[in-house]
Amino acid sequence: MNNLFKVQAELRTDSGKSTSRRHRHAGKIPAIIYGGKESPVSILLDHNVFIRHLDEEVFYAHILTININSVKEQVVLKDLQRHPASDLKIMHADFLRINSKHAMTMSVPLHFIGEDVAPGVKLGGLISHLMTDIEVTCLPKNLPEYIEVDVSSLVMDATIRLSELVLPEGVQLTALLHKEYKNIKEAKRSSHDQSMVSIHTPRAAIEIEENVTELETEDEGTE
Repeated sequence: MNNLFKVQAELRTDSGKSTSRRHRHAGKIPAIIYGGKESPVSILLDHNVFIRHLDEEVFYAHILTININSVKEQVVLKDLQRHPASDLKIMHADFLRINSKHAMTMSVPLHFIGEDVAPGVKLGGLISHLMTDIEVTCLPKNLPEYIEVDVSSLVMDATIRLSELVLPEGVQLTALLHKEYKNIKEAKRSSHDQSMVSIHTPRAAIEIEENVTELETEDEGTE
């Protein structure tokens, strides 16, 4: 859609649950902008327009410009509250102001590439995505829309861990930045270095192999 990263909003001057319900019935989404040295600002979004923004994956990990009565705010989307009965109905949205000089923490999606040529897949293995996104820390200018995970060389029963990711310049994994670690090598050996994707033998194939082994054992016993 046009102007994907530009969001129109209006200033909200009232408060309370009853007024929030009234706004939702009128097709508006109550939202808030917070962070930085400025005070939080309550706003209203057009639900039908905003839901179209959410159809685009990159919208969730990109710097957005919210225009509030000609006043522009640079923000990122930090949280969404959806209706418990329908993901297509947004109840509330939180936006965090950004500062170009300060590092920020965001979740960005993972894009898995090379799955069709992975050696483990060619042998009949199944790929399991153990993560769909990861949390990164970086300056706003370095925020990636997504991070690629290349599985083209993954063999059967192998995994790719966080520490094996090739990250864009200026981007760090939040999980591997814990202060108790003296260096990145130590962090890689920790429990925080989780697996993101693996290739394994299908359960049905394992069961067939086990059954064949049992039959062979029984045949040997009757000889």
